[in-house]
Amino acid sequence: MKKIGAILTTLRRRHKPTMLESYGSKPFTILVSTILSARTRDATTIPIARRLFKKYRNPEDFAKASLKRLESEIYGVNFYHGKARRLKELSAALVERYGSRVPAKLEKLLELPGVGRKTANCVLVYGFHKPAIPVDIHVHRISNRLGIVRTKTPDETERKLMQIVPKKYWIEINELFVRHGQTVCLPVSPFCSKCPIKKYCKRVGVKRSQ
Repeated sequence: MKKIGAILTTLRRRHKPTMLESYGSKPFTILVSTILSARTRDATTIPIARRLFKKYRNPEDFAKASLKRLESEIYGVNFYHGKARRLKELSAALVERYGSRVPAKLEKLLELPGVGRKTANCVLVYGFHKPAIPVDIHVHRISNRLGIVRTKTPDETERKLMQIVPKKYWIEINELFVRHGQTVCLPVSPFCSKCPIKKYCKRVGVKRSQ
């Protein structure tokens, strides 16, 4: 699809990738960071994740840590109680099932406690550099606003994007759409007037803009 290629080329020039620089590129680091970042701003998640990985370097460290200690370590991210429990459970599963190694297959990742499709796909893309399309609220919103898809859920958006987006773009679409969604294509009052891809956008569902 030529439209997708033009959109991503434009966003590539506008938005510099930062996720790998912030969270590292080891599969386990990406797995933990993605869980921490759910419904939490990067400005909050990144310093907490960096401090955490100085003390806990592998699944064994997380599995052995007390739940209260982990909760205190990640205090500040939203839903830190549940996330601490999830980190202990999935770390224990990695130790027991995979010798502390993160599996590189979607099906195996989805079997880990608390790991959904977005998290699993983030691990594939950012940890293993395998083609996948992680769909969060930004990717879902922007894909629909642009008129690329007409979907109601992130999982449905993922399936549709995989059907129409050339595989060579899969690895970068999440990073570019997330950065665009955080800075320009905001949920409410997006900055349409300064959007670099506005000529491609159908503005589906946009009620106010700046």
